[in-house]
Amino acid sequence: MLWIFYGLPFVTPDSILVVTINGVGLAMEVAYITIFFIFAKKKSRFKVIIWIMIELLFLGVVATCTLLLNHTHEKRSRIVGILCVIFGVLMYTSPLTIMKKVITTKSVKYMPFYLSLANFLNGVIWVTFALIRFDLYILIGNGLGALSGAVQLILYACYYKSTPTDDEDEDEKPPTELQLAVFTSS
Repeated sequence: MLWIFYGLPFVTPDSILVVTINGVGLAMEVAYITIFFIFAKKKSRFKVIIWIMIELLFLGVVATCTLLLNHTHEKRSRIVGILCVIFGVLMYTSPLTIMKKVITTKSVKYMPFYLSLANFLNGVIWVTFALIRFDLYILIGNGLGALSGAVQLILYACYYKSTPTDDEDEDEKPPTELQLAVFTSS
């Protein structure tokens, strides 16, 4: 939602592509949250509602302060752009928190490949767009995102072969009581 606000004509002129692409992304997120609400337990729904309310309140405060206190496009886009960079970097680097676990376990079991790949490709595409338009805020956040995606892919390549397959994991599990009963009765 912050990127949509950033791309609006009264914040950053001529950024309709930023609005449309992030608008589609927001619609996809709303669909995902709707599906979540259909299947989630009441306690989980409540937590998500609280976080959505906090996000909407934050966006409202940012929008109000930006529009009322800053009267030029340059000032508005700087404030919103900096916030977008901060939250974009947090979004891109959040999968990196699992890196320690990947390195200590020498297993990529907890780091999905397609998430890392999507993270990297998303960053690269937005960096390309930012270089064409030379939008520093889009470039910084997504450049760091592409870099973090590349680090994840490199880490994945380093530890992929040492990750046990699901079949190997099952062999290491102790037998259940039913398996023991069948084994001892034969």
